[in-house]
Amino acid sequence: MWQIGAGEGTIAGMDVLASRIILRPRDPGTTQRFYRDDLGLAVAREFGPPDTPAMVFFAGPTMIEISGRVEAPARTGTAIWLQVRDVPAEVARLAERGVPIIREPRTEFWGLIEAWIADPDGTPIVLVQVPPDHPLRRDTRRFE
Repeated sequence: MWQIGAGEGTIAGMDVLASRIILRPRDPGTTQRFYRDDLGLAVAREFGPPDTPAMVFFAGPTMIEISGRVEAPARTGTAIWLQVRDVPAEVARLAERGVPIIREPRTEFWGLIEAWIADPDGTPIVLVQVPPDHPLRRDTRRFE
């Protein structure tokens, strides 16, 4: 636990050291190939039985774990948000690999460029590009 301040007004919070999204797919091999081969995510680790290992992928500052198996994956209200350098280029690359594009790239009213795809179990994946002039990239503080 970490704390800011002392006594009254102290803010205490969880000290998160790492984070991971865990997906339980219908067909682990197919889903693992999608994240490794189609998306091109690097494997951080494999564990479990050598013939059917679970896989953990690097996804920026978090990880995506594909492990276990379920008959009907529960994905209601869940989406994975991946910021990439060039959304149109990624969409073109994925389309060449046969990945269905759910929504083509477009600039949203909040200024981000977004496109939508889905993994083999239907988990929505938002590909996001932050344009150079977007407030997420600019330091709006004034220095004198």
